[in-house]
Amino acid sequence: MRILCAVDGSEHSQWGVQALEALASREPEQVALLHVVDKPALQALAGKNPVRERQVLAAMEKAGGGLLRDAARSAHVALGQAATAPRSTIQTILAHGPLAKTIAREARRLKADLIIMGSRGLSDIKGFLLGSISRQVASMAPCSVWIVKQPTHKLLHVTLAVDDSKPSRAAAKFLRSYLLPETATVTILSSVESPVTDFAARYLSESQLAELTKPVMERAAAFVNSVRNAFIKDGFLVVTQVQMDHVIEAIVKHIEANRDELLVIGSRDLTKSERLHLGSVSESLLRHAPCSVLIVRGARA
Repeated sequence: MRILCAVDGSEHSQWGVQALEALASREPEQVALLHVVDKPALQALAGKNPVRERQVLAAMEKAGGGLLRDAARSAHVALGQAATAPRSTIQTILAHGPLAKTIAREARRLKADLIIMGSRGLSDIKGFLLGSISRQVASMAPCSVWIVKQPTHKLLHVTLAVDDSKPSRAAAKFLRSYLLPETATVTILSSVESPVTDFAARYLSESQLAELTKPVMERAAAFVNSVRNAFIKDGFLVVTQVQMDHVIEAIVKHIEANRDELLVIGSRDLTKSERLHLGSVSESLLRHAPCSVLIVRGARA
């Protein structure tokens, strides 16, 4: 697996580098550590003074080089390579440009399978108005994105939220193939919306309501069982849960109750127009989930 890890010197980006420890047993093929010098921000600092702009650029590049050296040392430690022969190639990249677009561009250039980056945890209102860098990257990245919200040294409890879709099946395969250690327990969770509105349910008998909801629950259970069987075949410990409830609320409640380290969800590729709008399940969970979130995109089912 080829990993691109974005670093900016913040505590949150340090958590992203440390998260490599959770993948050490998988021995990723390549880890690229990326620091982006934000040209628009640089120009705002320098004003219209070309001399000042060159000075600020030189200072930012020097600081970025130092950050990358520190990150490389941390990555070697996280991957368990500090005192052993390297199993993963680690490289550092200093790039220039708008943050989110440059991260996505470098991931495409490197043919990365996964982007890892920390989340600054913007409030919902501020995140809605401004759009956090992590959410921007998640919307435009050509590959899967792991948004790290807290220190993660091991993956012991992971929740895979699924629906009856190809992206969910691809997310399950990505988790089994690239991320999940043998010691982890994965919960396969499916929360389906009722086909009947609360208002309409008032006028239906219990038998009528059951007749309408039963096929939905059976379809969800069948999908979860098929995903479960693939995990069991690969030797993983699996728990399943199928319920009828509001999707976002049910997943967040489950994560809070189980204190999982990671929530994994599949996401279909977005068109340019769709990227301009907020509100998808993956983006909502990225905002509201109390743990780190892996959005799987571009994987083969």
